[in-house]
Amino acid sequence: RFASFIYAPSTVFAYLKGQGKPEHSAGHNPLGAGSVFAMLGILLAQIGSGLMADDEIATSGPLTKFVSNATVSLATNYHKNIGKWVLAALIVLHLAAIVFYLVKRRENLVRPMLQGDKDMAEPVQPARDDAASRSLALVIFAVCAGAVAYGVKRLG
Repeated sequence: RFASFIYAPSTVFAYLKGQGKPEHSAGHNPLGAGSVFAMLGILLAQIGSGLMADDEIATSGPLTKFVSNATVSLATNYHKNIGKWVLAALIVLHLAAIVFYLVKRRENLVRPMLQGDKDMAEPVQPARDDAASRSLALVIFAVCAGAVAYGVKRLG
């Protein structure tokens, strides 16, 4: 369902007005999708800044030797003073949304998150879950793990 995460602004506004479609509750709704993208973006910024951060005591990121001192200082400030709090706020917001759906809408989102399946009032197109999609996920994971291992060995 990740491919269906991108919603037009008109869809988000319609959802906020209570004009959501049944398929919006099959995975992440338009607001939940925005929350996921925000968390992924902030996580990426946190990781990137950490690679260039320096605590000036014991540790420095593996990319500090490739960037200017001003960039290291900026990355360190973002990583220590901004990024972690923005990420924490987004996590709290996400958890609050789960509680809101449980209390106000009487919809338990935790069980579908853990099981991977959700009972729907109206039928919707199921997510693709076959050997090809799982193989692609495994290949993507292997490429990412290889890139991290290469980076650690080469830059660390």
